[in-house]
Amino acid sequence: LTHNGVLKIDTFVLSNSNKHKPWIETEYQGIVMENDNTVLLNPPLFALDKDAPLHYAGEICGFRVHNGPSGSGSVQFEAVVLDRSTGEGLVRSKEPLDCESQREHSFTIQAYDCGEGPDGVNSKKSHKATVHVRVNDVNEFSPVFVERRYEASVPEGRLFDRIVRVEALDADCSPQYSQICFYDIITPNVPFAIDNDGNIKNTEPLDSKRQRVHTFWVTAFDCGKNRAQADAQVVVTVKPSCKPGWIGWTKRVEYTPGSGSIPLFPSLHLETCEETVWNIQATVELQTGHIGKGCDRDSYSDRSVRRLCGAVRGEVDLLPPPSPAANWTAALPTLPSSDSSLVFSFNGSTHVAVVPDSVVSAVSGDHFTLQLWMRRGGANIQPATSQTRGSHKEEETIVCSTVKNDDSFSHYSLSVHGCRLSLFYWPDVSAARPVKFLWKLEQVCDSEWHHLSLSVQFPSVTLYVDGVTFDPALIHDNGAIPNPAPRQRMVIGACWGKKLNNSISHIAETQWSLKLHIYVGGYRGLLSGVTVRPGSVEPHSVVECLYACREGLDFGDLETLGSGMKVHVNPSQSVLVLEGDDIESFNRAVQQVTYRNSLRFATPGVRPLKLTTSLRCFSEESCLSLKQLEGYLVVLQPDAPQISLSGVGPHLARPAPEFEGPRGVPLFPELRIVCSLSHAVNTAAQGMEGGALMSDAVAHTLDGCEVQPLGEELNPEREELLVDMDVLRERGLEIINTTAYIAITGAESISVYEDVLRSVHYRLAKGSARFERRFRLSCSEMNGRYTSNELTLEVNFLHSLDSLYHPSHLLASQQQFLHPSHHSGELSGHTLPNPHRNSVVPGAATVIIMVCVGFLVVMVILGVFRIRSIHRRGEGARGGAKEGSSQWDDSALTIIVNPMEVITQSVIDGEEDEEVVESPDDASDDQRIIIKKEGRDGNPRRY
Repeated sequence: LTHNGVLKIDTFVLSNSNKHKPWIETEYQGIVMENDNTVLLNPPLFALDKDAPLHYAGEICGFRVHNGPSGSGSVQFEAVVLDRSTGEGLVRSKEPLDCESQREHSFTIQAYDCGEGPDGVNSKKSHKATVHVRVNDVNEFSPVFVERRYEASVPEGRLFDRIVRVEALDADCSPQYSQICFYDIITPNVPFAIDNDGNIKNTEPLDSKRQRVHTFWVTAFDCGKNRAQADAQVVVTVKPSCKPGWIGWTKRVEYTPGSGSIPLFPSLHLETCEETVWNIQATVELQTGHIGKGCDRDSYSDRSVRRLCGAVRGEVDLLPPPSPAANWTAALPTLPSSDSSLVFSFNGSTHVAVVPDSVVSAVSGDHFTLQLWMRRGGANIQPATSQTRGSHKEEETIVCSTVKNDDSFSHYSLSVHGCRLSLFYWPDVSAARPVKFLWKLEQVCDSEWHHLSLSVQFPSVTLYVDGVTFDPALIHDNGAIPNPAPRQRMVIGACWGKKLNNSISHIAETQWSLKLHIYVGGYRGLLSGVTVRPGSVEPHSVVECLYACREGLDFGDLETLGSGMKVHVNPSQSVLVLEGDDIESFNRAVQQVTYRNSLRFATPGVRPLKLTTSLRCFSEESCLSLKQLEGYLVVLQPDAPQISLSGVGPHLARPAPEFEGPRGVPLFPELRIVCSLSHAVNTAAQGMEGGALMSDAVAHTLDGCEVQPLGEELNPEREELLVDMDVLRERGLEIINTTAYIAITGAESISVYEDVLRSVHYRLAKGSARFERRFRLSCSEMNGRYTSNELTLEVNFLHSLDSLYHPSHLLASQQQFLHPSHHSGELSGHTLPNPHRNSVVPGAATVIIMVCVGFLVVMVILGVFRIRSIHRRGEGARGGAKEGSSQWDDSALTIIVNPMEVITQSVIDGEEDEEVVESPDDASDDQRIIIKKEGRDGNPRRY
């Protein structure tokens, strides 16, 4: 009411403005059953809006799901509104969830209202709430045993707490359904029981005589009472009364070359019969002393092996094979060797090699590498009579040398004393003091072959023994000693001295005492391949390639070695020692001892094996004692490479003047060398009977080829074989060229040997051409271990007709029938450009051939006369027939000649000349003679 009593009514219009955001909880916990999609949230999902009960602004239009920490929640889940006015919502997965793939999910959710109208203008969003969803497991999987069959062995007459343990797994994700609640033996009436952990024990002592093997079945149940999909079988073997020792020892082990590493004892294990031991030590010994120089190495020559390994050239052989040019080793006794090297024996007294000054001059310098094969004691060398057992033995000198270096002299000596190797080095005999390097090595005194490589770059000295580096154990100054005489000299097997040694007093009449050389410190043993190369030292990789043993003992995988286990292998890999305290770990380790041989063509034969075992027990009185086991490893014969020479001959025919040229004629211009490996293949699987050989071409290396003239040796005044020396020098190959053969040696590829052999020419002096000469070509590898086929080539010299008709030439040809001839069958496929040739045969064969040729000539002449007589009778019968139209009757004339024979005959009879002409070069073996005759009418007549 106003002051004047008038009623005034104001009208208010409610505005639908959206002033508030929706509100939801900050965090929700959800549960969803596996293979379902509805999520049960705690607390339930409700969105509140203070704008309620306004239409639109107070209503909840929807929820948005955003990625959680894992980044996958928004993809798998969605949220829907159940009631817009109350804001009730529901979270669900788009697809059924799998607990095993992902058990928990996290994401965020946000509610938004309907805005200010049906179009959702000015809609507002709530804050983001975190939703954690856990997928509840469903018992959908059954237990599965880890193994389908379990085996165990137990000795008889005892009860065991556990014989074997079985194990089953369940793939369900929850502990309720994934755990195995209990196991059960489903085979009735067996003397065994099983607990909930799967441990099986016997319920009564077992008797091997009554039942040796017990077989039964077990099953498993998870906590959801699902039974295993498949039951497991358990096999328990009852062993008779225990006997301690190694079980599973195989006396013979076979090795196929190319197999890499093979286990020597795959099923070997040690049985201690429950005896408690705290230390086990086993020593495996592989005896390879009878194989080459101590083990299987590349059987190429030392020089060839150096080439294959890329070693620096320039080494000087200090113990070369005796020859007129190298006679300082002629007095040394030699021993046979299984490889190509020459082994020299030294007895510590009279066996000394004095290297000439010309050779010593080539190895001067303070940087050098000394290499040698050494075996102390050697063969048939008895200890010196003056030495008693336990007495002090003097130092034995291997090499003693004083060399000139520019304007000074240096001195060194390599010696052995007991198990010590020493290098005495004096860099300057006039100024510096000497230094002695010492190594303590078991290889020096084990009476086995070892290779030593000593590289000196003073003051640095590097020693390799069988490719393994050893540092000096001691380096010391020898103090003041008399300086060696500044004179260049070198001795192998001893060193020069001033006092007469008792052990060499009996050689006063020898050449050494005549030269007033008294030698001391004689070496007793075997030496081979003693070389010196001045200059830079070899890289370690080259030394290891040169002299590392290609066979030996090894251990399979050190990472699988159990705790407390130790493995030791000696440098030559002939002895392997295992040590441990756990019997199970020790048995696994023994089964991983392997034999390896990296050579493609391993040396076949027997390698003795020994296994020595020592046990230490807590009670030494009852500790077990095991006997030594002996066996042998058999390296089988490798697949032999087949070296095939082809593309040549068997005949080479050229005019004689070509052989008299400056280069002669190449003997093997199209030579091909192929190396293949032949091995057996199983043809039964292919439906064929029996076996077959398959040949695979391989890249290979040759180390020698030889060209040898057959029959008499080459006459240097009349003939010679020429080789391209530039190719030989470029490849580092060596050649021995004599009148009896040409030998090309050195390890190189097949293609290189093909090029070299294709360059071999045969040249004759003027007027020295013969009628034939035969050569034989053969190649080999690995020092003749594998040889090729022998390729025989017959060289024929083609002469002109004038030279054949000349009487002096015929006489000379008859005097040259000195070599074996070929049978006609061998020549049947050979056609010469010029048919005039003679075979060089022994005297008896010469007479036979000459008689046959003469008989054939007579037959041809008789045939010609017969033709003429028939012709004349025909003319008389026709009586006046035209002479110009007369034809010879050739129906009865067919003369067969050997196409390899040469016949030329002229018959002069009145006015007619008849000539026998041979058929063309490409005719067959049996052919008819073409006889031309010029008749009285001047027309040619042909048969």
